[in-house]
Amino acid sequence: MRLWDDAAGTVASFTSNFTFAIKPHNITSQGDGMAFFVGAYPSVQPQDSNGGFLGLVNNPSNPANTYFPPTVGVDFDAFRNTWDPDNTVDHVGVDVNGIMSKAYTALLDGSFYGTMSAWVRYDAGSRALSVTLAFLDQQPRRRGLYNVTAAVDLREAGLQDAAVGFSAATGDYIERHQILSWSFESTLARLAVVNGTTASGRKTSHNIGLIAGLTSTAGVVVLLLAVAVAAWRRRRRHLKGTRRIDGDMMDHEFVKGTGPRRFTYAQLSQATRGFSDDHKLGEGGFGSVYRGVLPVPDQGLHVAVKRVSKTSRRGRREYISEVTIISRLRHRNLVQLIGWCHEADELLLVYELMTNGSLNDHLYDSTTTNTTLTWPVRYNIILGMGSALLYLHQEWEQCVVHRDIKPSNVMLDASFNAKLGDFGLARLIDHASATHTTALAGTKGYMDPESVVSSRASAASDVYSFSVVLLETACGRKPVVPQEDEG
Repeated sequence: MRLWDDAAGTVASFTSNFTFAIKPHNITSQGDGMAFFVGAYPSVQPQDSNGGFLGLVNNPSNPANTYFPPTVGVDFDAFRNTWDPDNTVDHVGVDVNGIMSKAYTALLDGSFYGTMSAWVRYDAGSRALSVTLAFLDQQPRRRGLYNVTAAVDLREAGLQDAAVGFSAATGDYIERHQILSWSFESTLARLAVVNGTTASGRKTSHNIGLIAGLTSTAGVVVLLLAVAVAAWRRRRRHLKGTRRIDGDMMDHEFVKGTGPRRFTYAQLSQATRGFSDDHKLGEGGFGSVYRGVLPVPDQGLHVAVKRVSKTSRRGRREYISEVTIISRLRHRNLVQLIGWCHEADELLLVYELMTNGSLNDHLYDSTTTNTTLTWPVRYNIILGMGSALLYLHQEWEQCVVHRDIKPSNVMLDASFNAKLGDFGLARLIDHASATHTTALAGTKGYMDPESVVSSRASAASDVYSFSVVLLETACGRKPVVPQEDEG
């Protein structure tokens, strides 16, 4: 990546968001840690960079080392060396052409164990590099956000054509470092890596298993086949004439083509540790959602499993609606359905895991609202929602009316990109039709008053709901506030 352009007189600002996990082989003997870096291109690992040098820089105490390539790093350091701060073992630091942190934030000892998300931002105008770290497993002693900012001049550091990536310590203490998701964007040269393909479409030579929540600026290619359209319309007519849909019918409807696939109940129970409360992400009228890790052959894929409540009156209908609609949609701002399961009286849906939860979670969390939902982040969320609605209403083969747009259905990936989810109330309308007569559905405060009176859903009623969410995102106030009884 080029960091500045002499001819144009421009210097790049960039943002990188990533989710990662550190798992020591033995908690009593953790390794040194890992780092995100912007370094010389082509990237070559220094020969004498084991242990506390994190694979970033040569050991300056060794007189045999004469080459010290320019490097700016963000280190997640879990071991105290002689050059580390005296008041802490674990810390997040910003390094410039050396391993000694120019600025750092101290953490509790033993913090670097589990899953974390980090946001690294460089502002070329103020020449400042800032880092925010969040722990995703939410242990009580590690809640909140940890921030560090340092003055960094990339031109002064000697970096023009740069390699961007990750490095980790090698040494006697064994530790596993995993990059679970990663996005990178530069104002000078926009670049996003998704499944081994750059934004320009050029294949890369590496093979990295990137999972839930990667951001793509490359766009989405949708293939519309006439045969698929005809088959879909035949299935719609068949569904309208069928009141009771049994397991065989659902198998017939769902097992078609590529995309989402069927899981067994045993697989999903294993992935969620028996649907344990420790893995529960949330609960609503439809049922509960659990965090899970899929077993072999999908080892390491983090997912969210929605378990439809047996007492839900509309659960079966919404389950069928969700699978038959969202499984055919492909857009970067829609939550991806990975699979489904119906065995006996269990109905389960498997989605990509949104590591930052929902927009609602952050709008009303006083500990993160001001630091996480900055104006640029809120603006990007609104743009993502608008892009999703444009696709649903105009760009797919039929108009999809969502009918329940609200902050709790706007999910946020590791880079805080918006992804619209929960299609249990969605309905399909031919583009030639303006509206669809339907039973009253939605959430109070977000429903279009006109559609409530007419019982007709349309793209316009979705846009009304979107407008309410836009205002709520801007001002941080709910559209409906319950009033306490004065008596």
